[in-house]
Amino acid sequence: MNPMSVCSPSSSSSSFSSGSPSSTKVWIVHGLVLGAAVAVGAHAYFFLRRSKTFRSRVVGIIPARFASSRFPGKPLVQILGKPMIQRTWERAKLASTLDHVVVATDDEKVAECCRGFGADVIMTSESCQNGTERCNEAVQKLQKKYDIVVNIQGDEPLIEPEIIDGVVKALQTAPDAVFSTAVTSLKTEDAFDPNRVKCVVDNCGYAIYFSRGLIPYNKSGKVNPRFPYMLHLGIQGYASKFLKIYPELPPTPLQLEEDLEQLKVLEHGYKMKVIKVEHEAHGVDTPEDVEKIESFMRERNLS
Repeated sequence: MNPMSVCSPSSSSSSFSSGSPSSTKVWIVHGLVLGAAVAVGAHAYFFLRRSKTFRSRVVGIIPARFASSRFPGKPLVQILGKPMIQRTWERAKLASTLDHVVVATDDEKVAECCRGFGADVIMTSESCQNGTERCNEAVQKLQKKYDIVVNIQGDEPLIEPEIIDGVVKALQTAPDAVFSTAVTSLKTEDAFDPNRVKCVVDNCGYAIYFSRGLIPYNKSGKVNPRFPYMLHLGIQGYASKFLKIYPELPPTPLQLEEDLEQLKVLEHGYKMKVIKVEHEAHGVDTPEDVEKIESFMRERNLS
């Protein structure tokens, strides 16, 4: 017998049709590989399909309360010739992830001003305790349903659209979180300012705590110039299903003591995703801040 005949086409063909143990093993292996490939492909398809649609409908809401205790009439204060609420709205409109932007207010003067520069306005109740409750009431009145609601603070007239987009994407990529927000580096001079809220996060980027005091606070009682303290930016994103139940959650001790609404979220055991951004924070909390932000804008030729 020719020893080379085992490699001939006819010999090879007959061996596969003979049902030998070796050929059976080959087909089993091929079947397993093919099945695994199909399973991986299907998983990838459904994952990508889900990632494209998960929390995809997004609305930005700018809560604007006229009767602020610290700064009455703040939304309408002029900043280099424009109402502050208009500057915030114009910045929010540049965010690529927002399908719609509205102003939510309980004051007709604010509403009239906003309609004047083209904003959509939702009137809300004076009984709203904070911006989150105002956002919840506003979104319930919108005809279209949304998966994510972004609370864009009206007193951040220089908010970058990229930060808004980052807060949205944080919720879209963290299904275990119901809330997202942003932080930036804290300036040393703001360390003990109670109007500048500080934040600490865990190693996975989820919020641990927020405080008006300096956190972490070391035993020397002084600012550590080498520690990366973080300043909370007012922007907040919510899964709309969570936002709907937020007003029903009872107030919590830490929330009431610090007067910070995001603490109620943490105290009730919900997860909050935090993104770190580079941002020259210029929130307007007091009348004195207006002059500071106008000087900042003039120095950089911002109109």
